[in-house]
Amino acid sequence: MFKVNCLNPIANIGLDLLTNNYKVVDQFSDADAVLVRSAAMHDLELHSGLEAIARAGAGVNNIPLDKCAEKGIVVFNAPGANANSVKEIVIAALLLASRDITDGINWVTSVKDDPDIAKLVEKKKSKFAGNEIMGKKLGVIGLGAVGVLVANAANKLQMEVYGYDPYISVNAAWKLSKYVKPVRSVEEIFRECDYITVHVPQTDSTKGMFNKEAFAMMKEGVKILNFSRDTLVNDDDMIEALKAGKVSKYITDFPNPKVVGVEGVIAIPHLGASTGEAEDNCAIMAVNELMDYLENGNIKNSVNYPNCDMGVCEQTGRIAIIHKNIPNMLSQFTSTFAKENINISDMTNKSKGQWAYSLLDIETPSTEEITKKIGEIEGVIKVRVIK
Repeated sequence: MFKVNCLNPIANIGLDLLTNNYKVVDQFSDADAVLVRSAAMHDLELHSGLEAIARAGAGVNNIPLDKCAEKGIVVFNAPGANANSVKEIVIAALLLASRDITDGINWVTSVKDDPDIAKLVEKKKSKFAGNEIMGKKLGVIGLGAVGVLVANAANKLQMEVYGYDPYISVNAAWKLSKYVKPVRSVEEIFRECDYITVHVPQTDSTKGMFNKEAFAMMKEGVKILNFSRDTLVNDDDMIEALKAGKVSKYITDFPNPKVVGVEGVIAIPHLGASTGEAEDNCAIMAVNELMDYLENGNIKNSVNYPNCDMGVCEQTGRIAIIHKNIPNMLSQFTSTFAKENINISDMTNKSKGQWAYSLLDIETPSTEEITKKIGEIEGVIKVRVIK
């Protein structure tokens, strides 16, 4: 029986997928696998029995990926499961950035006790009129699960959409509307677009990408939407750009003391992926990933190990080996099985950076002796008997 610990509340629609082979436990130290949303894991002691962690969401900043990889713990996320939720709030943000709705609502609230409020509204409403988004240029930086949905939706709203992503996947490219204009550099989006929305992870190259140099390239009065990562924007430079009028509106899903209350900033309390539907979808994907890994050894949507799929195990035995991505590993595995007179009926090996993963189907039940010998090979991190 597999023991699963939930570091955060996980939607029941996901937990209900767990079969009788699983037990939800209260103690992290007892778990074979962990389900997590936002709980910080960097200071947790990762015990030797922990096989996998599944994040019910896309970002994994709260998980120590390198430490997990070194201990043979596979970390999964749920890319795309909350994409529609984020897309919808981005479309709402486009309208909030254009029509000064929040200031208008706040002003109405401030005069709610005025007996002539109806007449006052007619007199003052032009102050909050704003502009339409139809025909305006929108730049979408990052064409992953969210970015593609945003670009396509904005195109249907008759915006002129520019898309930038040097690493766009084949699957995303198939889904992207033919009417979205691909550009070769992020600088082109900075120069051309009236609205810019960003949907990329934090990396060394993207951290602080919205800075004074970037703002200098942009149109006067540009509107910027950030529903990706707070660290993509240099707050000090953003505040200066807002004061100078270079940026007319900054809508962020990541409030912090620097930007909250600054004129031109609309700070949303991290609602991008917080719908009930998104939480359900993330829970379902995370649980399915854990079960497929624990029961079949298959890896899908891992952020620290390569994806690998050999389907449901129908052979007598299957062994999973997590190891370093160095030469001569496979030959050592196969020769070890051969010496024990164990035939390998099927196998696959995948690598990701310095780490690799091998799945082997064998025609006889695995033994403690063979797994011990595999585990003693230099470069092997963990050996797990699937069946």
